[in-house]
Amino acid sequence: MKSTLVRIFTFPVMLALPVLLLTACSDSGPVSVPQAEQTGTASTSRWYSNEQLATGTEVFARNCAACHGENAQGTVGDWRQRLEDGSLPPPPLNGTAHAWHHPNPVLLQVINNGGAAFGGKMPAFAEVLDESEKLAAIAYFQNFWSDEIYAQWTQMGGPN
Repeated sequence: MKSTLVRIFTFPVMLALPVLLLTACSDSGPVSVPQAEQTGTASTSRWYSNEQLATGTEVFARNCAACHGENAQGTVGDWRQRLEDGSLPPPPLNGTAHAWHHPNPVLLQVINNGGAAFGGKMPAFAEVLDESEKLAAIAYFQNFWSDEIYAQWTQMGGPN
């Protein structure tokens, strides 16, 4: 009787296990960050300080918000849809697009050289902002990333 009960309860678990494993290994990455998950304040486990975040708020407002939105949310409905001139619009930087796939050195490269290499029209800021201002701007938009997206970015080598 005992072995029959074990088989009865073990069989459904054995059937469900492959489904659970396949689901856990799916390649679907985060697409959007619900507003409730956006903190608006620096987390102690992030690479940047509250001072960098405060500076970044000002730097982003002066240099980035016109194209990327006040809260880095983007300014167009679909940032993947090319504009009439064939260029790509500025993407959201708040964790809902692809910025979180890039480590800080790549983000700095785009800030320094502009977006032409990626099909956009972002101007170069190499001579406009100093290194600390660029990092502060990155801190500002990363501040909107959910902890889950930030953790994935870190695992991919983000701060390095």
